[in-house]
Amino acid sequence: MTAALKGLVDKYALQGMRLGDVSLGAVIMHSGDWNLARECVLGSGLSPETPAFDLRRACGTSLEAAIAIGNKIAVGQIDVGIAGGTDTISDTPIVYPPEYQKTLLRSARGRTLGQKLKPWLGLRPSFFKPAFPGVTEPRTGLSMGESTELTAKEWGITREDQDQLAFASHKNAAKAYDDGFHQDLLVPFQGVERDNNLRADTTLEKLATLKPAFDRSATGTMTAGNSTPLTDGAGAVLLASEEWAAQHNLPVQAYLTFGKVAAVDFVNRDGLLMAPAFSVSNMLKDADKSFTDFDFFEIHEAFAAQVLATLKAWESAEFCRERLGRDQPLGAVPREKLNIRGGSLAMGHPFAATGSRIIGGLAKIIDDAGGGRGLISVCTGGGMGVTAILEK
Repeated sequence: MTAALKGLVDKYALQGMRLGDVSLGAVIMHSGDWNLARECVLGSGLSPETPAFDLRRACGTSLEAAIAIGNKIAVGQIDVGIAGGTDTISDTPIVYPPEYQKTLLRSARGRTLGQKLKPWLGLRPSFFKPAFPGVTEPRTGLSMGESTELTAKEWGITREDQDQLAFASHKNAAKAYDDGFHQDLLVPFQGVERDNNLRADTTLEKLATLKPAFDRSATGTMTAGNSTPLTDGAGAVLLASEEWAAQHNLPVQAYLTFGKVAAVDFVNRDGLLMAPAFSVSNMLKDADKSFTDFDFFEIHEAFAAQVLATLKAWESAEFCRERLGRDQPLGAVPREKLNIRGGSLAMGHPFAATGSRIIGGLAKIIDDAGGGRGLISVCTGGGMGVTAILEK
């Protein structure tokens, strides 16, 4: 996260500058990262007088952070701020049983050598059985993938359609690298200069050979190829008032104009990752817009099945009438406008970083096009969805 912040500071010549606020977050955190945002800011090159706060909304963390900073700017509380997020899945905290924890604490509280050693006499091999972190929902006991497999079956999402979406994601992301699109967006870190999950040489035939990863029976459709991998990464975006940007000679790539969040009852009714269907509908009512008003759509590819189910819901007259309170379907999202520079299936999903990655990429897409309007949709664990509109 600090490296991403430094990249932003260097890119926009913010060294030593005091910003109004910084909001960052991570989904899977070590206990020592209790003040993550502030610590990252202190190592970023910004003025130490720049405040920062942690925020967490599962996979929508950094998009929610951007909305929070945007709201502070909109009401005049601050003029400029940074939003971002990070996750390092390769360095997840490992938890041990409570008995081992109690032994450590009793020993630490001992005042004499005897008091410190005595708790260890009760040590048992079972104390060292680790509990690995996962993406299982406590309310259902199902992982995100298992939950989405149920959604795929409910909406009739085929394996072929999922693989086709994954194939398009890799091809679009590969072309974006070839075109130099990411050149000024990425900060090299420990020798890594591009997303190493990207499979530029994949084919529909290769994707078709992969075995189901969640429902391993003959009815399973979700594989490692059409499901996003959990990866390491960080992202950050600079947000400011128009006046501040002009004062510092920084061009406005896009304006963050609307943001919305929704939640669903995934325990009893809706699919775990279907909340964006509701959030987007509500946001479009706020903005008085329809899909025909958008030039670009950035839908987080948690799983190909999730994206396809959401698209199908928006096209369904019954769903839009009974669940969204609309007289007409929202309509179809043109595939040529969807994730045109690749998505999470190709680039990975470092939980809290994904929203900022999407914001930065979409802002550049809009700026490169000379203007336009883009819709962002991110599903999250816990049955929530965070959405936003960028335009210029």
